[in-house]
Amino acid sequence: MTDDAVRPSYAGTLIERMGITILEVGPDKVVGVMPVEGNTQPYGLLHGGASAALAETLGSVAAMAHAGEGRIAVGIELNATHHRGVTSGSVTGTARALHLGSRVATYEIVVEDSESRRVCTARLTCMVMAARDR
Repeated sequence: MTDDAVRPSYAGTLIERMGITILEVGPDKVVGVMPVEGNTQPYGLLHGGASAALAETLGSVAAMAHAGEGRIAVGIELNATHHRGVTSGSVTGTARALHLGSRVATYEIVVEDSESRRVCTARLTCMVMAARDR
């Protein structure tokens, strides 16, 4: 699956607001990048919530790819450990599947700086279910 398959749903979302770009999409792996600028806390460091939002975005996109047509995936648990601060450039996140079940999908998401140093490690669990009309 390519990013074009899910891009239309990005308009007006947090994904767009934070400048997240999805580079690779599949049920086992999703890669995306986010600028540090505009996503910092008052001390100039990348906001931990921004790292968490990037992690949940990447894991959720992967879970939706896993869910398949007529089904959706929603995050039910996210945890994140922040390892180092970042003040400029961009960060790259990679979500990799830990468990792909019929009702639950779990991903580990690693966020790295431009020098491939680990900034954050997160785990996201999503519930997979039938899509409902809005």
